[in-house]
Amino acid sequence: MSRTQKDLAGVTLLGNQKTAYAYNYSPEVLEKFPNKHPENDYMVTLNCPEFTSLCPKTGQPDFAEIKINYIPDQFLVESKSLKLYLFSFRNHGDFHEDCANIIMKDLVRLLEPKYLEVEGIFTPRGGISIYPFANYGKPGTEFEQIARSRLFAAVDRRR
Repeated sequence: MSRTQKDLAGVTLLGNQKTAYAYNYSPEVLEKFPNKHPENDYMVTLNCPEFTSLCPKTGQPDFAEIKINYIPDQFLVESKSLKLYLFSFRNHGDFHEDCANIIMKDLVRLLEPKYLEVEGIFTPRGGISIYPFANYGKPGTEFEQIARSRLFAAVDRRR
């Protein structure tokens, strides 16, 4: 079953046009397309090993690997739009924990997934590594409880 033009109507960044890169935080660049298998629970993993943002106090760059796992419901995120969105943090000044939570909330708003988690693996600054983990489970479903248990599993995994 091929994708129709209607399925791809919201996907505007793919193709031969010149890519415009946002240099400031730009959640509006995120795009989605319909999930052809919403009846299946399956995990999508996305990894950005070259994430950068700025320290809000010093303006110094922070580097991280951002891992995103989600169980889609009706929509999937278009990967090029996600890349451009994550690149838009390059000049954004926020703490590590804020970046992980902002990314999670923006993707939840866009996709309304069954489950979503964002993990930031930031390189050490001043001898301390920070690994924020933020997640979401659709309220009133089994995924809400899964989110809670995954949150504490993430903490246990790091000990």
